Amino acid sequence: MTEHLSIALTKGRILADTLPLLAAAGIEPLEDATATRKLKVETSVPGTSLLLVRASDVPAYVQYGGADIGVTGKDVLLEHSGRGIYEPIDLGIGRCKLVLAGKPGVDLNGQCRMRVATKYPLVTADYFARLGRQVEIIKLYGSMELAPVVGMADVIVDITETGSTLRANGLVVLDDIVDISSRLIVNKASMKMKHKTIHALMSAVKSAVTEKFND
Repeated sequence: MTEHLSIALTKGRILADTLPLLAAAGIEPLEDATATRKLKVETSVPGTSLLLVRASDVPAYVQYGGADIGVTGKDVLLEHSGRGIYEPIDLGIGRCKLVLAGKPGVDLNGQCRMRVATKYPLVTADYFARLGRQVEIIKLYGSMELAPVVGMADVIVDITETGSTLRANGLVVLDDIVDISSRLIVNKASMKMKHKTIHALMSAVKSAVTEKFND
């Protein structure tokens, strides 16, 4: 009997880059997953479907069994507890950096308690704890670069690919925190219960990743 699989993805550039990797495993959507308004899309493999959810929700769908497999950024995974999830494959797509940024010349070693704007409060708290610094973290969901400009925060922790948005708002990278790329994640229970099917998919995806970056 064919095992049913659900794969949690998120729309945008990462979806466009992920679909060819899934196609290498024989999994292709039956309609344009990049354009549809549906949240569940059937594929060329009977019983295997794509779930289109927010990037930040992918780990939760996989952890709690809403999906067997997911693809999301390492930044999202670092902010997630990671319980109930395996992270077996770095897909090498969606590469960027999580950085500390602020205005040129900002005093990182001052006596005042810095305010840090970010949508990654857990990662940010861990980063400054390793530096032995106490900071006030302001949780934002977007337009992070604006916070230092209007004086709401001293610095930000955010992802950047080219740094162009930072520069456009008068900010510079003060420290590289961690390299980010998209990862394939698997529900631990699914890995046991659907071992053969999932390992076959993982093997095909790994081969596709290797071929993509060796071309």
